[in-house]
Amino acid sequence: MDYEAIILERQGPIAIMTLNRPEVLNAVNDQITRDIHAGLDEVGDDPDIRVLILTGAGRGFCSGADVRGLARRADGETPNNEGRDLVAQSTAASSIPVHLRRTPQPVIGALNGIAAGMGLGIALACDIRIASEEARVSSIFIKRSIMPDNGVSHTISKLAGYGIAAEMTLTGNIYSAEWAMSKGLVNSVVPHESLLDEAIAMAEIIASNPPIGVRLTKQVLYRNLYDNLEQSITNESYYNSLTFQTEDYKEAVRSFLEKRQPVFKNQ
Repeated sequence: MDYEAIILERQGPIAIMTLNRPEVLNAVNDQITRDIHAGLDEVGDDPDIRVLILTGAGRGFCSGADVRGLARRADGETPNNEGRDLVAQSTAASSIPVHLRRTPQPVIGALNGIAAGMGLGIALACDIRIASEEARVSSIFIKRSIMPDNGVSHTISKLAGYGIAAEMTLTGNIYSAEWAMSKGLVNSVVPHESLLDEAIAMAEIIASNPPIGVRLTKQVLYRNLYDNLEQSITNESYYNSLTFQTEDYKEAVRSFLEKRQPVFKNQ
């Protein structure tokens, strides 16, 4: 499928989605919203893709909502030529993090530059985040006199705690990649020139594991965010009952006993 505002590529079992509006630091408009949703559907429907890497073209990961659209909205104008309903448009953009979480494959966010506002929400919805040393993060909404959206108030709190969420959302400050790592918002910080290589290296490790087990692990991790320990153990037992029925589970056991590398077939 051809896209206007993203690039979707394959490297074996790894898909790489690049937000591609570099002239505006990959700001979110109606077109990129449609393309991201369509791209995630394409990835999610492909059983041969085992991991997705999400990154940005140019100097930014995603600078948030396209400010030109916000300005037209503030003036009471429709923010695009198609005359789409504003609520529907906003809902489509705000649901990108939910779509990322529901995508069956693990998603690695490769943060190459600023992740601000809506862009921060998209980044924090990825399962793993690797940041370039040039990356920056900001919950900049308050500077525009709007509330956090794209789940930012939720994801910051879950990852870094209420105090950090309050600081970021109430100040709108811009923070370094190292600061973000120290607060648990990103997993690692790497040299800018090796960002994609590092993301691919991690993706290859994940892709080498049993695909069904990987997808179910993603599901149980998010489900257990909201359950207590007892229920979490019950959830794990349920998902394990599913993996025990797979050919990949049998192959994992056989290959261990035979002291050889496993060959997983996603079955």
